[in-house]
Amino acid sequence: MRIRFSSVYIQALSLILFIFLLLFSGCRRTQEEQPLRPQATHPLARDYIGFAVINASFVHLLSEPGPDGISQAYLRRGTVLHIVERRQIINREITEIWILAENQGDGQRSDGSFPRGWLAESLVEIYDSESRANTAARSMLR
Repeated sequence: MRIRFSSVYIQALSLILFIFLLLFSGCRRTQEEQPLRPQATHPLARDYIGFAVINASFVHLLSEPGPDGISQAYLRRGTVLHIVERRQIINREITEIWILAENQGDGQRSDGSFPRGWLAESLVEIYDSESRANTAARSMLR
């Protein structure tokens, strides 16, 4: 009988020790949380990750994301752009999303590329297909 009692006693102590370790294993210091910064463009993305339609009267395409970019060109309301890249920019503790857009409506440059530049995502409406973007642009211009 004594052997049986000691094995039950050992099992009970093992269970208590297991519960104790389980409870206190989560009580360690956590590292300071870092803000989520998505990749510039997902590695499995197509050539274009979406289509944008300008929803402001005029916008400037900038050389880089953020307020320090130099104006490359300006576009009007209803212009359809191909979205090439999306970035999250932190400016004065405010998070903004900027897109790199390519304007194929202006025609190719001499090197075969299309005009492209950065603009704030708040200045456009985003669509997943070019036909939806074109429909939205037509209704915007009425």
